[in-house]
Amino acid sequence: MDHSFAVHIPDAELEPDPLDPAQIVSGAPEVSGRLLGESPDGRQLRGIWQITPGVVTDVEEEEMFVVVSGRATVEIEGGPILEIGPGDLGMLRRGDRTTWTVHETLRKAYAITLPKDGDDGHGEAGAGTG
Repeated sequence: MDHSFAVHIPDAELEPDPLDPAQIVSGAPEVSGRLLGESPDGRQLRGIWQITPGVVTDVEEEEMFVVVSGRATVEIEGGPILEIGPGDLGMLRRGDRTTWTVHETLRKAYAITLPKDGDDGHGEAGAGTG
């Protein structure tokens, strides 16, 4: 990001971002998105993401998101079931295995933090303290 800016998320133009067919459990969900900013080291990603109705699986990175529109149920393996809709803020942990059941086309703004090289996602690189 070279400068400060504002984006009206509901109207932002997105680019197709096809799912891996192995992630699709049911339906014909389509994903699109727009990367708005990335840190110089590539570890911090900020953007907008959208998915149409269907059921998909994923393995998450460290993420905070805010739902702008739509509804979904996010089941976290071995964890809670999140019912998310407009105005909800969600936090996902790196390594969470999720199943997203999208009831209404969901659009969210996200902030993702990727691990440092050699970081196992549990504190300092290789420490395994989580």
